[in-house]
Amino acid sequence: MTAAQHPTVWLTGLSGAGKTSIALALAQALKAQGRAVALLDGDQLRHGLNRDLGFTPQDRHENIRRTAEVARLMNEVGLIVIAAFISPYRADRAMAADIIGAAHFIEVHVSTPLAECEARDPKGLYAQARAGQIAQFTGVSAPYETPLSPALSLDTEVLALQESVERLCRYLQQRL
Repeated sequence: MTAAQHPTVWLTGLSGAGKTSIALALAQALKAQGRAVALLDGDQLRHGLNRDLGFTPQDRHENIRRTAEVARLMNEVGLIVIAAFISPYRADRAMAADIIGAAHFIEVHVSTPLAECEARDPKGLYAQARAGQIAQFTGVSAPYETPLSPALSLDTEVLALQESVERLCRYLQQRL
């Protein structure tokens, strides 16, 4: 395999958009194809590697920088990386692409509308943010900068999980 066959699929979108669900299902589908896959999830990394970081713009930047460095290392040893991170700032996603290598970075916007994400509110975070209990919450009191030209855009309000994964798999088949 060449390095070009080891991309990082970077899923970006609001909390509750479906990033982690898509990431888990995509990892399972790729593993079923015999692919070596690693999953990096924002919530998981914030409990370990990035537990010292908060949600200021500077801490978000460092969260994405560390994650991109880990993804690059994993790509170099032959793993397809699936990264599921809100990653609200375009500049931080561009930095991740630079670290990983633009040829290996696949930006996927999980473009589920804010109203749908808020209606789902699987962790109760939107309700807390609206009540003023969470400061700098993306989509409520902190910005989310929509990708300008993602490789794919997946709206989980419209697309079922399986359809989102199938679209990603079709895209990756062209790259692998």
